[in-house]
Amino acid sequence: MAFELNGKTYETDEEGYLVNLSDWNEDVAKYLAEQEGVNLTDAHWEVINFLRDYYNEFQIAPAVRVLTKAIGKKLGPDKGNSQYLYELFPYGPAKQACKIAGLPKPTGCV
Repeated sequence: MAFELNGKTYETDEEGYLVNLSDWNEDVAKYLAEQEGVNLTDAHWEVINFLRDYYNEFQIAPAVRVLTKAIGKKLGPDKGNSQYLYELFPYGPAKQACKIAGLPKPTGCV
């Protein structure tokens, strides 16, 4: 599967995750968010950038529990909770946010 954006074709797997992580940029994130029905705000970008940093450090996309705990440590308890993250990414803070962030599907996500 694939989509075209700004004259370039981006390969995705059958669930819409980018095949090549290096293809990701902010325009791609905006496109993927639009496909997911998410209107990106600064709060979304904060989580997306956190996820990309996390992935660069640990080479893994965190499952939701790990994500919630890690965000709580870095950004504070008001952001490191499931309710806040689900408000931003209603189809799953780990799964949906990782897709928009251009990362692979988190381990343990169905």
